[in-house]
Amino acid sequence: MRRIFTLTALAAALSCSTSISAMAADKLQVVASFSIIADLARNVGGERIDLTTLVGPDGDAHVYEPRPQDAAVTAQADIVLVNGLQFEGFLQRLVEASGTKAKIVELSKGVETLKLEEHGEHEGETHDHAHEESDHHDEHRADEAGHDHDEAHEDHHHHGEYDPHAWQSVENAEIYVRNITEALCAADDAGCNAYKANADAYLARLETLDADIRAAVEAIPEARRTIITSHDAFGYFEHAYGIRFLAPEGVSTESEASAADVAALIRQVREDQASAIFVENVTNPRLIEQIAGETGLELGGSLYSDALSDTNGPAATYIEMMKHNITTIAGAISGS
Repeated sequence: MRRIFTLTALAAALSCSTSISAMAADKLQVVASFSIIADLARNVGGERIDLTTLVGPDGDAHVYEPRPQDAAVTAQADIVLVNGLQFEGFLQRLVEASGTKAKIVELSKGVETLKLEEHGEHEGETHDHAHEESDHHDEHRADEAGHDHDEAHEDHHHHGEYDPHAWQSVENAEIYVRNITEALCAADDAGCNAYKANADAYLARLETLDADIRAAVEAIPEARRTIITSHDAFGYFEHAYGIRFLAPEGVSTESEASAADVAALIRQVREDQASAIFVENVTNPRLIEQIAGETGLELGGSLYSDALSDTNGPAATYIEMMKHNITTIAGAISGS
């Protein structure tokens, strides 16, 4: 009897597994390169997509190394959603290893990109933002197979000519959402109306978020809108909302600040009277703690730059992340 029950249970389990696989196969197979993009895709795709995230919550896409299971899921994907602007240093290797035929969709296509300064050319130069707008993003075009050859680069430290962290402006995130919607509609015409309806509802929430951030910044005295973060990830936030960010490290967390960089930043903090200092969820806090100790600034909390928190954290979604960041910034400044 026990043997019969075991075999029956096994058959039932296999049948259930087969049913689940069949259900998943009916859905559009979507891979998102990291957690922020995954959340945007989830809001548009809803129940019609089967979504896999490569670099999960609190993960650092700058230094991520693909795993064999990443290649396996990418090989089966219909669409791979990526940031572009050479943010995902691992992407080309993953595409080649997986042999995927999926469309690689750069979500930053269409944003007004910010041009990077030549950080570090002069010893002691700090990573202060003084970016120029550019409409030359069309240089990052994908080929007919959907593979962007601009993603192929050997040095992870090199992020090209433009700042890749475009999602730090909510208006840019709206462009990401529209690009996701277009990509899903192209791959699943039957679901296009559902994708558009989801996108419209989500875009309305993003417009409210953008207005809330602007109102929060407006309430901060202009002379107190200079803060310090770990790495140079908030250029688009600065450009959109008027908070000035100083950082000892460049746009990639792989770049390391020299002693001269740190000394110059400390001098600049004292001269510019920075109002607050923050760690980031994807960086080691030791350097920021050192700067805080030498400048007398108290740590104002943790900001989320390149990744969401897990579901139990304060930044489990893109909207929650942006709300958390501006609330944390405003609170630290008002309390300092």
